[in-house]
Amino acid sequence: MFLKVQRTDAVTTILLDRPGKAHAYHEKMLLALETNLDRLDTPVLVIGSTGERAFCGGADLDVVKGVDPLSALDLLSQRVFDRIARSPVISVAAVQGAAIGGGCELALACDVRVVGPRARFALPETSLGFVPAAGGCTRLPRLIGTARAKQMILCGWSIDADKAVNWGLAAEKSDDPLARAQAIAHGLADRDPVALRLAKALIDGVDGLGAERVTEALLYLRKRG
Repeated sequence: MFLKVQRTDAVTTILLDRPGKAHAYHEKMLLALETNLDRLDTPVLVIGSTGERAFCGGADLDVVKGVDPLSALDLLSQRVFDRIARSPVISVAAVQGAAIGGGCELALACDVRVVGPRARFALPETSLGFVPAAGGCTRLPRLIGTARAKQMILCGWSIDADKAVNWGLAAEKSDDPLARAQAIAHGLADRDPVALRLAKALIDGVDGLGAERVTEALLYLRKRG
């Protein structure tokens, strides 16, 4: 419910499936996504959505109206998206339509983004009296630079597929972003899984505990040799 999941030996594909609401998420949808993240047993994950109209419209505004400040301090969307970003699993987002607010932040949490001709990214939270709090203020500047991130977050700029590629927000544009994302995912699955995991950790910045685990693994490898 709310998601469609497809699995092969190497790639798991999770499709948001709430087309009547532009795939906007609520608590049950986020918890279902988190449950599927718990069950991941493939080295690569593709995240997309059904249909062609939208990738994800962000948080369901009918739900947002009832959120209290204490709940916002433990934001579920931030927790789930951070799981994707920090996971050793390599993730590829297939963005065929609008990725708005939290939908943009979901795409930002993935390692690679492929966009379709109708893709559009926007973070309109400041016009609603909020800020992008599920990773947008943190991850977007790292991808496109501080000045451009401020244009999107502070000024409310929306960017199309071509600009997303030109700015470095997306890897490439494809007429069929889901098929292309899955092709990239299978190519990733053919690579050495340990090398991929370590490369992702190095690029993202290995934290202290992560560095300890990597060091210990290398020491064990040396002892086996």
